[in-house]
Amino acid sequence: MTNNKPTGPRSIAIIGPYLSGKTTLLEGLLHTSGAINRKGTVTEGNTVGDSAQEARNRNMSTELNVASATFMDSELTFLDCPGSIELLQESLFVLPGVDAAVVVCEPDSDKAQALAPLLHNLDEAGIPHMLFVNKIDKATITVQALLDALQPISSKPLVLRHIPVQDGEEITGYIDLASERAYHYQAGQASEVVELPGSEEDAFGEARYTMLEALADFDDDLMEKVLEDITPEKDELYANLTKDFQDGNIIPVLLGAAEQGGGIFRLLKALRHEVPTADAAAARAGADDANGNVAQVLKTYHTQHGGKVSVARVWAGELTEGMSLNGQRVSGIFRMMGHEQQKIPSAKAGEVIGLGRMEEAVTGETLSDSNADSLPKPDVLPPVFGLTIAAAHRDDEVKLSSALAKVRDEDPSISIGHDDSTHQLVMRGQGDIHLKITMDRLLGKYGLEVKSERPKVPYMEAIRKSVEQHGRHKKQSGGHGQFGDVHLAIKPLPRGSGFEFVDKIVGGAIPRQYIPAVEAG
Repeated sequence: MTNNKPTGPRSIAIIGPYLSGKTTLLEGLLHTSGAINRKGTVTEGNTVGDSAQEARNRNMSTELNVASATFMDSELTFLDCPGSIELLQESLFVLPGVDAAVVVCEPDSDKAQALAPLLHNLDEAGIPHMLFVNKIDKATITVQALLDALQPISSKPLVLRHIPVQDGEEITGYIDLASERAYHYQAGQASEVVELPGSEEDAFGEARYTMLEALADFDDDLMEKVLEDITPEKDELYANLTKDFQDGNIIPVLLGAAEQGGGIFRLLKALRHEVPTADAAAARAGADDANGNVAQVLKTYHTQHGGKVSVARVWAGELTEGMSLNGQRVSGIFRMMGHEQQKIPSAKAGEVIGLGRMEEAVTGETLSDSNADSLPKPDVLPPVFGLTIAAAHRDDEVKLSSALAKVRDEDPSISIGHDDSTHQLVMRGQGDIHLKITMDRLLGKYGLEVKSERPKVPYMEAIRKSVEQHGRHKKQSGGHGQFGDVHLAIKPLPRGSGFEFVDKIVGGAIPRQYIPAVEAG
């Protein structure tokens, strides 16, 4: 961890279950690196990550947020993904475009299972990832108990990089097992280096030996040193940690308290020194031999005043304003900071940037100026839940149609369709929360009030056999009498033939104006 030379741009996904503290962690990373002067909070609704109105209303991330920082002369772009399982599509489009991921979790063994699908997706995609145990200051179980709960859902060994330092029941800092240094948390400041507490020496020695054993499984030279009780040089240890992380052999586990700023600086150093360069991600995406200028769209936004913005990872070449990609002119290149945009003249390979007003570009699309082959893109999740949607005011019907097209462009996992059987417009997605967020977006971004309900069920009963019935009605109680003689025959037709009404009344026995009511049932 001694290389201080610029390492090129890297992109890092921040993922984790709902309420694990991802957006707070992003805010801490930006503040500690100097990208922002004041650290916001989720409860106050002033974080970079949750800049959308619907996110602030719900105190939860509702879409991907992108923010960049420079740390130790290296550019890091963070892609903060929403934690709700109903918003998983956002993460699926982002992951192919990142170099590594930070998986955020709470120190709660009961919530460990929520990480299973996230770790599975990262393993399937071959993306190096580390675990950041957030809210460690509020832990009610030991770190080892947490690891015991997490290891069964991970296909790779979890390698602890820190152990906590406790003062009574309060966690006041941590010991870095690689650097052999102890740190004391200081709210809002970088942790202070302190002397290794004597009370933690045994725990430190045991945890460090466990870390060395895990690394030795992938390095014969280190294995010999461990067996012979020889202490490896720090440079060798860091080299092993970096290589095994980049190769996907291990999942490093770091501890911290994002709200108080604990562990943020050490996480930044690990990301800066250990995350692989963009070349590895380009090879994984199949873009390592791309010719010309090539980028891939990771997310689409329709902003209220700036028009359409396509967030893209540049895989090859250099993008400049005014150039043509897929036959479309690039009308501006931006560095993203939440929903704020800083215009830049160009973007080189490895950078994640915003491209302005590329109206035909869609999420997942490969953009190039040389007819490059399309790169693989994630499948769109099939919808599992639907609600009808209609403008609350008739004058807004045309406006609603236009807004829904933009919503669909931003979120491909939303589908809109007209049900011919019930004559309802139905919006489908990943669940009730997903669709309610979309309706909040229609109101907040486009000023469209909508109404919704559960879709009607288009019952498709079929007649199975022929039936004939005869009924007679007679009433005579003074005045005009009533008499009716009804013969009704119901017969099946081939499935899909629809409904056929046969009128066999002759001679005007029943006035014509009454017959449509009989057909209507």
